[in-house]
Amino acid sequence: MNAPLKKPTLLIVDDAPENLEMLATILKRNYTIKVATSGKKALDLASNPAALPDLILLDVMMPDMDGYEVCRILKVSDLTRKIPVIFISALGEVDDESRGFEVGGVDYIIKPVNAATVCARVRTHLALYDQNRALEEMVRERTRELMHTQDVTIVGFSTLAEYRNQETGWHILATQQYVGLLARYLSPHPRFAHFLTSDNIELLIKSAPLHDIGKIAVPDRILLKPDTLTPEEFEEIKKHTIYGRDALARAEQALGDVRSSFLRLAKEIAYTHHERWDGTGYPQGLAGEDIPISGRLMALADVYDALVSPRVYKDAFPHEEATQIIQKERGKHFDPDVVDAFLDLQDVFHNIAESMTNRNVAEPV
Repeated sequence: MNAPLKKPTLLIVDDAPENLEMLATILKRNYTIKVATSGKKALDLASNPAALPDLILLDVMMPDMDGYEVCRILKVSDLTRKIPVIFISALGEVDDESRGFEVGGVDYIIKPVNAATVCARVRTHLALYDQNRALEEMVRERTRELMHTQDVTIVGFSTLAEYRNQETGWHILATQQYVGLLARYLSPHPRFAHFLTSDNIELLIKSAPLHDIGKIAVPDRILLKPDTLTPEEFEEIKKHTIYGRDALARAEQALGDVRSSFLRLAKEIAYTHHERWDGTGYPQGLAGEDIPISGRLMALADVYDALVSPRVYKDAFPHEEATQIIQKERGKHFDPDVVDAFLDLQDVFHNIAESMTNRNVAEPV
């Protein structure tokens, strides 16, 4: 046997007990009724996460806090702002109704009320509320699907880079964590706050593994060479920034529409993470604020990991020596504020680096 459908919950707010009783009598057959005799009590009941009302019937004239103010507060909170509010008031002027809609009400019923009108209005707005919630769930599901597409795309590209490069997969994991650390730490900073939103930080962390994707187009004789590169070979290795940008641009074009927006930051990181604060980097020779924030963060993360990790052409530097090198490059290779953030976070960087080293020894890739 199917369980009975749960009745929607209505919160009725009025300082006059006779009005509460009258509205409850009209509506209690089809709805679960809660009542409040003041604005403060109404806000307390409406803000209970375990028992949110599905609709609020709200009087305007109340002694401690009028209905307009109650509605205004409800519409500020993420918890309650979507709950439909129907004003029920003896104030029947056009300005009174207009003010009710301005503060977020969905309807305005003038006292004395007609039972059939109240029932019809409540039923209509509950139906609209249900439709909105269903649409929002569809949007959330679609968003989850798109996020999965992003993750699969990034993992696929990153795996290609791992197979092609001499560096292990731990380099990808380490730089990803370093970028996340720097981004979160700098997010309140006046120079970075506009860009380092929670959404952009998430995209930065996901995109970081693609910073060297362009190396898949660099010949083995150069990419895997254990000796010092010739000037000509170094010019070729520098092109991995351009190869990466172009590969991600083609992928972005193939995906089309907004689903590809997550590749914008990946493309930006791949193209700019070898630019230097003093303008002597590559491929564009950008300087200072002209370097995207994503590239500035990735630059430090990439250099730190390259210093503390062994390569075919060098041994790993101790953390302390790597830190001194980065500190000396403040205002030269790196954005000064990014270096300052790194210095504040250096113990965490060190712990991550040691963790990756231990994993690499125990579980070779």
